[in-house]
Amino acid sequence: MSLLRRLLLPSLLTLLAVTAAAPRLAAQPAAAPPATGGTAAGLPKVPPVPEGTPQQLLEFVEGLKQSNARPKSREEMMAWMKEVAGASRQAADKILAQVQPGQKFHDEAATLKLESLMMLGRMGDEQAAADMAAYAKSLVNSPSAELAKEAKRLVLVSDAQQLLSSGKLDGGPALVQNVAGMLAADPDDPQTAGLAMQLANAFEHVPGGEPLAMLAYKSFGPLFAKSQNEQIRSMGESFAGTLRRLALVGHPMEISGTLLNGQPFDQKSLAGKVVLVDFWATWCGPCVAEIPNVLAQYEKYRGQGFEVVGVSLDEDREALEKFVTEQKVPWPILYEKPQGEGWRHPLATYYGISGIPTVILIGRDGNVITLNARGEKLGEELAKLFKPAG
Repeated sequence: MSLLRRLLLPSLLTLLAVTAAAPRLAAQPAAAPPATGGTAAGLPKVPPVPEGTPQQLLEFVEGLKQSNARPKSREEMMAWMKEVAGASRQAADKILAQVQPGQKFHDEAATLKLESLMMLGRMGDEQAAADMAAYAKSLVNSPSAELAKEAKRLVLVSDAQQLLSSGKLDGGPALVQNVAGMLAADPDDPQTAGLAMQLANAFEHVPGGEPLAMLAYKSFGPLFAKSQNEQIRSMGESFAGTLRRLALVGHPMEISGTLLNGQPFDQKSLAGKVVLVDFWATWCGPCVAEIPNVLAQYEKYRGQGFEVVGVSLDEDREALEKFVTEQKVPWPILYEKPQGEGWRHPLATYYGISGIPTVILIGRDGNVITLNARGEKLGEELAKLFKPAG
């Protein structure tokens, strides 16, 4: 789960693009423009963008967002949102043709254009994504401090997207420095803090990104500590555990806790074995989906010295016990009664686990081999470790 939103966010853009730009689909219409027919799926048709004053155009867009649209599928919803975003962009351009920076309605229209382009880019329109980045760059020196700040954030988001999608991380240190600079200018800004956190987390999940993730956490941590925002400070406090986890490769991992039967876990029982430590929960779909893969490897290599230790982040002990029994999970499970924020386990806190499943593979010598041993990677690593001699 994400520290920010208790969700595992798959990409850096999800935080800003979806939450900031998604049109609201209200249960009841509120000043919606009149429908001019309907789509084959039954959704109201987005009318042409009218001519009008800035106020009238903004009211038109607000009406679109409040339309009584009831999509029956994800595809319908995406098609409707794409049409709304396209119309909103056109309305924003018509407003911006009538007003200058510093004048009434300019900042609102500029923000609308950024949001519309960002949504279209999120839906796969590469030209819209490029247009958003270019337009954001044109606004970084806006006389409006808030608009300039938002533009700078979006430029950083665009830079991060290009960096992460290219797989070439050479520009990572400069990007971290730029985000740190913006955070230092306003350590109380939750949106910039969220961007910083997402960037550090994203680096963790790209091949070869661990050194950049460590740099990001080390750079952002002291800045988070200076914030007057309690939530931002609490995120910074978790960085010590995250850095402890990222530094594990090549070093021992401390495993402690209580087994489901109430007995203390003895790490000495793992001596000389290859061990997979799996941070998981029964409510985590990807965690449950990974179990058959782990079970297949467990059955294949257990006789040669392979062991799995599950660390459950469940809140409901009975649900966990029922799942383990019904699924016949054969390896030991560590569980602690939740204290405070429900899903936390002392071991997960100690290692700064911010998303599950997190699986860590340990070699026979007790040193961590990799922090990413999911799916095919697990089988590949075990095949190398248990390769027949000769």
